[in-house]
Amino acid sequence: MPKMSDKDREAVRKEFAGLTGKVKIINFTQETECMYCYETRDLLTETASLSDKLSIEVFDFVKDKEAAEKFKIDKIPATVIMSEVKDYGIRYYGVPAGYEYASLIQDIKMISGGKSGLGAESLNFLKTLKEEVHLQVFVTPTCPYCPPMVIMAHQMAFESPFVTGDMVEATEFPHLSQRYNVRGVPRTIINETESVEGRVPEQMFLSQIKLALYKEREKS
Repeated sequence: MPKMSDKDREAVRKEFAGLTGKVKIINFTQETECMYCYETRDLLTETASLSDKLSIEVFDFVKDKEAAEKFKIDKIPATVIMSEVKDYGIRYYGVPAGYEYASLIQDIKMISGGKSGLGAESLNFLKTLKEEVHLQVFVTPTCPYCPPMVIMAHQMAFESPFVTGDMVEATEFPHLSQRYNVRGVPRTIINETESVEGRVPEQMFLSQIKLALYKEREKS
């Protein structure tokens, strides 16, 4: 992946100028086996160099098995964005490039600042949530409608320890795209139960999450 231009680096520095809390970027890689692992590590390393509030730690998916298990990483390249002490369940599977780089920047700013920006209805729901919610947002780097869905999934993960939000780059994980019948992006899978097509408003996304949980309760 080409290095950032001086103009882009300066633009990202400006985005990070208001960071207050420290943010840790954790990258799982395996250069000899994984397509885009090198590109992902290179992008994340360069990003971390643009603010003294950022740090990066790189693990080998195979050699550092305990770390992979700790963070429940099952595929690579994988990226975890967290505070110095707390893992919020925010994940990127695949290189967060193209339009998805904006999601990465937004996550860093959210974790540093300590506020998700979600509406009151979502916050109230997430505050009382006691059931596991797994959100998988399938994207491509050229999709301008994908980042808002990734950001929303990550905002919900930030607000609840029961939510995990994954960005999944569809072309890098074709077996998952086939499994979840991804024909267009963004496509968001909720707990293997429900799916959301395209970019939708926060209230509609929340309604689909509630529906997925309701169906699961009905089955049990």
